[in-house]
Amino acid sequence: MLIKEFCAENFTNIPAAITAGAKRIELCDNLAVGGTTVSSGVMEETINYCHEREVAVMTIIRPRGGDFVYNDTELKIMHTDLIEAKRLGADGVVIGCLTADNHLDEEAMELLLEAADGLQITFHMAFDQLNLAEQLAAIDWLSEHGVTRILTHGGPAGTLIEDNFSHLQTLITHSQNKLTILPGGGINYENNQKVISALNVAEVHGTKIVNL
Repeated sequence: MLIKEFCAENFTNIPAAITAGAKRIELCDNLAVGGTTVSSGVMEETINYCHEREVAVMTIIRPRGGDFVYNDTELKIMHTDLIEAKRLGADGVVIGCLTADNHLDEEAMELLLEAADGLQITFHMAFDQLNLAEQLAAIDWLSEHGVTRILTHGGPAGTLIEDNFSHLQTLITHSQNKLTILPGGGINYENNQKVISALNVAEVHGTKIVNL
């Protein structure tokens, strides 16, 4: 089944997105900085509303905009928010931690992954800051640690998704039988079928993935 994952800023457009065909919600606040964790109230209302309509909710766990390098206090905040998302019934969480030199922060990820046990886990577009060789190694590590999918544009922010098809196909091929590569960034209701056909994927992601 094709899943169109709608990236939602708070609750406002979620009812219209579901009506338009969204089958999964990535729930964020502050999309202008790439998305941060919503309040517990927004999270609870969204989860209840979506579950009544058999739509899954993935909620981002990110304490601030900027980079993806988190200190111990920020990781404690993320851990608390993740536990709250789990308590409220989220289907999954969207996370991603890097080191200061843009490597996968395995220690930070292990802390969050342990807390997320039993949930779907998406590693977000922090993945695109890894170099090619590290991206392939990261797929292996993340799959071995229970990550469900990786959200990736397949190239630098601002590039056309079509220009990244070759790299995305490399990632998809490497990830077979390991985890799901979820293309996102520049995919909308007008071009999503082109992406689906070119990459032979069953999931696509975007803020305009359905026509509101």
